[in-house]
Amino acid sequence: MARTFGLEVMPAIGPKRFSFSEIKNATNDFTDKIGRGGFGDVYKGKLSDGRVVAVKCLKNVKGGDAEFWAEVTIIARMHHLNLVRLWGFCAEKGRRILVYEYVPNGSLSQIQSPDGQKPILDWNIRYRIALGVARAIAYLHEECLEWVLHCDIKPENILLGDDFCPKVSDFGLAKLKKKEEMMTMSRFRGTPGYVAPEWTKADPITPKADVYSFGLVLLEIVSGTRNFEHHNSKVESDQWFFPAWAFDKVFKDMNVDDILDPQIKQSLNRMVKTAMWCIQDRPDARPSMGKVAKMLEGTVEIIEPKKPTIFFLSEE
Repeated sequence: MARTFGLEVMPAIGPKRFSFSEIKNATNDFTDKIGRGGFGDVYKGKLSDGRVVAVKCLKNVKGGDAEFWAEVTIIARMHHLNLVRLWGFCAEKGRRILVYEYVPNGSLSQIQSPDGQKPILDWNIRYRIALGVARAIAYLHEECLEWVLHCDIKPENILLGDDFCPKVSDFGLAKLKKKEEMMTMSRFRGTPGYVAPEWTKADPITPKADVYSFGLVLLEIVSGTRNFEHHNSKVESDQWFFPAWAFDKVFKDMNVDDILDPQIKQSLNRMVKTAMWCIQDRPDARPSMGKVAKMLEGTVEIIEPKKPTIFFLSEE
């Protein structure tokens, strides 16, 4: 049973503390870079016990070793099927490094990339990805002993396992930033296309910001189209806003099939309606992530969502 859940290699008292020399040897002196994000670069490595890992070298992280250890221990104790597992860390001479399990199939963004080589994901896989991500975020918001706001829900932070099991990454990294630094960085450096409206205002940031970002990702999963891509519209690309277009197709034209990937034959009304509730412009109008998961499961009734007021701006 321990082997099934991957617990036989998880330290009982918390994450393992690696020395910088161990990290350097595991990554072959940081030669195999596999990713780059707002929090730092990611390298592929192999530990002495044979485990393949993803090593994230954090940047602009403040605090001493004890403070960093305390935060990382909290993050490492967050266990969910749809969260990337944190194995350990390094805090040595000002360096801050996290060691994660390696997820082989890359991110959802790679599956969605318009390179002509992306695999066709059928309805069951897309639904499983959407539901898994929703459950993971709900876990961070509502089930952890320590409340966690992700702050950067996007396809690049949704990794896919061998069976397309989604695993949310970079959760908890906001905890490693000083609050005032995180607020400043996020208001000026949020990921375009996924940032909730309140990030650009002086409004308080709550878990509903993650709900909004998830709603945009959910629309992308349904349609197979990135939010910032042109979708064969007659409208100029700089005037085209994907959520507004999707809302009109579903509730104005009553034609949900137009926003579905042509490869999907089944109706995904529940997923689209859930997404529309997630991207309401007012945070208090959005459901909690726990309710979002239930909406996707079909265990609660989904009433018709209102059209967010931001969609009316282009109708004058």
